[in-house]
Amino acid sequence: MVVTVLKDLFRKGKLIKVSDLTLGTELCRPNFQREDSVVFQNGLQECGNSLQMTPDFLIYSTELTYSPTPSGNVPIIRTNAAKILVQCYYQRNANVSSNAIKPTWIPFSSTVSVEERLSFSLQLMNDDWSAPRTSTVFHLGDVFHIEASLDTANHVPMMVFVDSCVATLYPDVSSDPHYDIIALNGCLMDGKQEDSSSAFRSPRTQSNKLQFMVDAFRFTGTDASMIYVTCNLRAVAVIQTPDPVNKACSFSKSTNSWSPVEGTPNICRCCDTGNCMVSPQSRRIGPYIGGGRGKRQAGPYSEQEHGLATLGPLMIIEPNSIKTLTETQDSGSLEFWVLITIGSLCICFVLAICVDVIRKQVFKKPIVPQIK
Repeated sequence: MVVTVLKDLFRKGKLIKVSDLTLGTELCRPNFQREDSVVFQNGLQECGNSLQMTPDFLIYSTELTYSPTPSGNVPIIRTNAAKILVQCYYQRNANVSSNAIKPTWIPFSSTVSVEERLSFSLQLMNDDWSAPRTSTVFHLGDVFHIEASLDTANHVPMMVFVDSCVATLYPDVSSDPHYDIIALNGCLMDGKQEDSSSAFRSPRTQSNKLQFMVDAFRFTGTDASMIYVTCNLRAVAVIQTPDPVNKACSFSKSTNSWSPVEGTPNICRCCDTGNCMVSPQSRRIGPYIGGGRGKRQAGPYSEQEHGLATLGPLMIIEPNSIKTLTETQDSGSLEFWVLITIGSLCICFVLAICVDVIRKQVFKKPIVPQIK
């Protein structure tokens, strides 16, 4: 297991101390460090890693822990502690055959290109889509730039679609609370929210990639600052005509309507009616974290493949509250000086009355008795 951690862990331009990082319950320390990062390199059964076995995967889990300590004798710290889940997935099933290759007039390379199973993945991209994003830490107000893709090496050309995406607090896609980002076979529902500008990127850069943007968010009613985004991805032949099942639709608030990345606008109508036709090929096959290998459907949909892929955990940090605190303090200071001014005016008014009374008493004309 190799875990690389950026020294600028919180993306604020301030480097953390390497000594504050540990991996696993046995508190393994980094093996070496680079100019901008540190690297843990340990065996899968070291550092107190736990092993979970499912019908499809061997899952090795551990936690990266950041525990900030004061510098020198100063009893303060300027960053929050953090724990980040790290998991390695290994497939338990694979196609293995010792049978001899039967002669055929079809070139072997052509046979491989048709039978090779597709590999789906999700990844975070930087703001200009030029490269993968190196950090999973976001602030509220940032934007998730997400790219869904499939590896078409040794396979006939295919096009990828995102049937659905759901956000959860845990890797389990069926856990609560959850929030549907994309639903109804490619409708980006989050874009309809009043405070959202989420949308698919149009046009596509490649047929085997589909990119979309989602405004960062976190769940209410919980102190957890991490979320997982799990998407159901599907591949179809590039000659497939866009329709209500095969689509990628974004909502435009300016026109109050849906628009597709490909095809005519009418294929997006079901995003409002909710009766998009869901065919057997779009059913989920079970969770797959960090990318997936699609399974080919039997029957008339054998030319389509699909699978789940997950991003996470994504750490969402609330905006810095220093500005709010400063404004509150400034407001309090203003109120204080207003009270001082009013009090001073009152005192001056009282003193003026007193001085006037005393002046009248002192300079009052004396009464001289008249003598007849």
